[in-house]
Amino acid sequence: MATQVIKRDGTKEPFNSGKIRKAIESSARDAGLTTERISEVVNQVSGTVLQFAASKEEIATAELLEKILDELNKIEPRAAAAWRKYEQEKSR
Repeated sequence: MATQVIKRDGTKEPFNSGKIRKAIESSARDAGLTTERISEVVNQVSGTVLQFAASKEEIATAELLEKILDELNKIEPRAAAAWRKYEQEKSR
């Protein structure tokens, strides 16, 4: 399992699966999903992303983001759109 995340500025921090789950949950909530669907999406997407991260010692946030959005696009495009909207607003 990845133990370190390489952030955009090059710094590293400990890998935290809770952050991934929280971010997925937030985008699913922003997309207006039901509580039950949010739980399904979080479990499914985070499970796939954690499996992906398991094969690496370090992983870049950009890699994590790409994998999360790929999975969200497959199972809940509205949540992926909400995530992208948040990213655009944050970068202004």
